[in-house]
Amino acid sequence: MQSPNASYPRAVLFDLLTALLDSWTAWNSAAGSEQKGRAWRAEYLRLTYGCGAYEPYEQLVKDAARNTGMDDSAPDALEAQWDTLPVWSGARELLLALKPHCRLAVVTNCSSRLGHRAAARLGIDWDVVVTSEEAGFYKPDPRPYRMALDRLGVKAEDAAFVAGSGYDMFGTSAVGLRTFWHNRVGLGLPQGAPSPELQAATLEPALPWLQSFSK
Repeated sequence: MQSPNASYPRAVLFDLLTALLDSWTAWNSAAGSEQKGRAWRAEYLRLTYGCGAYEPYEQLVKDAARNTGMDDSAPDALEAQWDTLPVWSGARELLLALKPHCRLAVVTNCSSRLGHRAAARLGIDWDVVVTSEEAGFYKPDPRPYRMALDRLGVKAEDAAFVAGSGYDMFGTSAVGLRTFWHNRVGLGLPQGAPSPELQAATLEPALPWLQSFSK
């Protein structure tokens, strides 16, 4: 619902594969169980966080699968679901509510090929989509966030970020982006990570938070 006294940021940047899309379900399905899927994804995140500079996303997914004892077919099964990744409830509604008032961007740890395909799942006209491949670095390195801000022509203090991972807090705090954490699956904040300004298990609180951005 539109607040009569809304004061939006100039731009809102989003994590894609966790904040807006339910990629958890796809990883678990490709792995054969939730337990295996979470272990595989945790290893992928460890590899991503450790490498910093971009290495091919698809290769990191394969390496993580092998490291956790997954069958070589699991990464192929994951990609086969890419164009049907479920959209979290409330995601499209939030984007449509923001579109008339803010520029909208994606900042995602992904290859350009898969990142742009996943962004298309939301069915909106993004102003900017930045992948880690394009930026040359994986989040939470500050460079992907800064690339998105530069392409938008917006300063960090005039923008907000909707995170899907607690690791985003390292990067957004370094850049100066106020952050809402859509913590859908109830993960703990990584050790040493700054706290988000607001955290919730759904996207519903994000709109009123963004409407009062400049107050």
